[in-house]
Amino acid sequence: MRDVQLELWIGPAAPLKASRQVIEAVQSVTVINSASGPDAFQITFELSNQSPLNTIFLLAGGAALPLVRTVIAVRVNGRRDILIDGVVTHQEVREARTPGKSMLTVTGEDLTRVMDYIDFSFIPYPAMPDFARVTLILAKYAVLGIVPNVIPSPLIDVPLPIRRIPSHDGKDLGYVRKLADRSGYVFYIDTTDAVGVTRAYWGPKIRLGPDQPALSLDFRARRNVESLSFSYDSEKATLPLVMIQNQETKAILPIPVPDIMSILDPLARIPAIPKNLTPINETAKYSPVEAALVGIGMATRLADPARAKGRLDVRTYGRVLKARRTVGLRGAGAAFNGRWYVEQTTSVMQPGSFTQDFVLSRDGLMAASERVVA
Repeated sequence: MRDVQLELWIGPAAPLKASRQVIEAVQSVTVINSASGPDAFQITFELSNQSPLNTIFLLAGGAALPLVRTVIAVRVNGRRDILIDGVVTHQEVREARTPGKSMLTVTGEDLTRVMDYIDFSFIPYPAMPDFARVTLILAKYAVLGIVPNVIPSPLIDVPLPIRRIPSHDGKDLGYVRKLADRSGYVFYIDTTDAVGVTRAYWGPKIRLGPDQPALSLDFRARRNVESLSFSYDSEKATLPLVMIQNQETKAILPIPVPDIMSILDPLARIPAIPKNLTPINETAKYSPVEAALVGIGMATRLADPARAKGRLDVRTYGRVLKARRTVGLRGAGAAFNGRWYVEQTTSVMQPGSFTQDFVLSRDGLMAASERVVA
């Protein structure tokens, strides 16, 4: 059995490393990491009346701290991976089977939850493009160790103050995600190698960089996937039509907008052919740049018709499979082998067991590159 060790940091605002007694009380840990966000976690403890967890979560007083920060990490073969840095959103206590003990279940989300507390509506952003607004919004969360990583959109729309001044709409999280959807971007908070430091990413899906070690199916003794299934929804391939109105003639010009990421960095050699056209009538009132951003956003959301779902044993795989990164696949046949994007992972840790359910996505069949990392 390969070595797997759980590590926890718990505390108000600045978490402290949990004691061995707390770690030994853990019965199960579930962490969901997703490209669409938010990440989430659930920890179940079996504790006695003398457990320090009673103090940490203030269960005796029946009240919850306004911000109980929780960091979950795991060491696999000596390599530490931080799975999530988040805050507790719900606590539940029930009687355990062992006399004198109870089961405490703690549920929470990543630090984007903190961005959903206060409404900042009507803050003006004069002459600021989307990415500048996002950078300014994220700056206020530096006290929590959140470092902004904002990628400008390929089409930069700088609103002229004499025509319009954009203003904040709602809470930070909803507004930042709204701006991301317009550009076909994603927004999530990712962990780093340092405890208490996270990266707030606003940009396109990352398909560049080193791939994770390949998932192997039916590869003799090197098989590291317990189960894997595929689906291909060709009907999902839709080409958005952006409606742009000429301000002088009032004529409306329809312009098809493809998925730019699938063109610039394709994962598949045979992409799905769009069978339907989806007109976006609302863009007629926008400027050409604004209309193009809306079209790109919709094209991105309608992409990736190929999907794969499976499960692996982390001890067999040798490391933690990370969401929001690419991974190779082999042994599944020519149509599905090659590089995929990891949309979501669900890590489940119990005494003597560490498994991950995963969801992969791709823009079509037949890999654009057949080489994978062993």
